[in-house]
Amino acid sequence: MKKPKWVVEKEQARKSGGADTVWLFGLHAVRDALANPKRKKLRLIVTRNAQNRLEDAIAEAGITPEMCEPRGFSAPIDPGSVHQGAALEVAPLQWGGLAENCIGAKVPRVMLLDRVTDPHNVGAILRSAEVLGASAVIGTRHHSAPETGALAKSASGALERQPYLRVRNLAEAIVELQRMGFYVLGLDGEAEVTIETAMHGRRSDPVALVLGAEGPGLRQKTRDTVDQLVRIDAGGEFGSLNVSNAAAIALYASKP
Repeated sequence: MKKPKWVVEKEQARKSGGADTVWLFGLHAVRDALANPKRKKLRLIVTRNAQNRLEDAIAEAGITPEMCEPRGFSAPIDPGSVHQGAALEVAPLQWGGLAENCIGAKVPRVMLLDRVTDPHNVGAILRSAEVLGASAVIGTRHHSAPETGALAKSASGALERQPYLRVRNLAEAIVELQRMGFYVLGLDGEAEVTIETAMHGRRSDPVALVLGAEGPGLRQKTRDTVDQLVRIDAGGEFGSLNVSNAAAIALYASKP
């Protein structure tokens, strides 16, 4: 019996969590990686059509591509991946620590992810974080989505520009941010206080938003560590938001 695509992607993400290299795929993700001077680029595999579409980016990166036929695409990625004829092997990005990424902005906003393992959700969150001006997105080294081709494709280029940090312990990271002056809010659909209420008089403060996995939500240790549990003010009594949608709304609702 063939495994569902989401199972395959989850297994690949688990295997690549400590990988030395990552295969990015898709024209947009590959183009942005080629244009990123911080990326160490190791191997590029393209079809003739993809080479033509990426010609300027390939020249700028100074990398010599390996050519292949569309029907015999040889990059070691899942055969079901929508690669558009381009795959690039890279080293994972090294963004550094919390302080250097989280306190540089005039009014910092940071997002922390508690066991959000789906690379598509994390990619979408990175994209929203870039558009809405977050300083960084922070996950954990274990039980969170690592840097993968699926994540990069979902991020639509944001992975190359938006700091994505992975820390050993989320609660310790929250405490470190609190020591830096961050007001840390945990998203919980059952919370009594809305984001807007919690943000009253605090919009000029550094703010960190913590989101949990769909279903289990925030772990108890995380709930005990944040400054305030808050909810998104919903128009109806039923239904719930995808975590990436909730992240975008929460970030917008907490903007300076």
